[in-house]
Amino acid sequence: MKWLVVILVLLFVTLQVKLWVGDGSLADANHLGEKVKQQQEKNKILRERNHSLQAEVRDLKKGLEAVEERARSELGMIKKKNETFYQIVEEKPARK
Repeated sequence: MKWLVVILVLLFVTLQVKLWVGDGSLADANHLGEKVKQQQEKNKILRERNHSLQAEVRDLKKGLEAVEERARSELGMIKKKNETFYQIVEEKPARK
């Protein structure tokens, strides 16, 4: 009977050690849970960026307004012959 109790106690201690320290332990599960939350946040940000890029692509495919706006703002193009393009360049503050 004593041997049975000793074996059961050793088995219990072994299982407790695996539960708290080994692979798949509670600390390991908590760490993986945190990594999952971080990855979900990154995925959310990337999903929002993808949606905005998809909307921009749809605008560029459907209408000329988006193309015209992009040509004006990024390339400095003008639409009419008597139209004048002014580009304002702000000076960077001098380094000390």
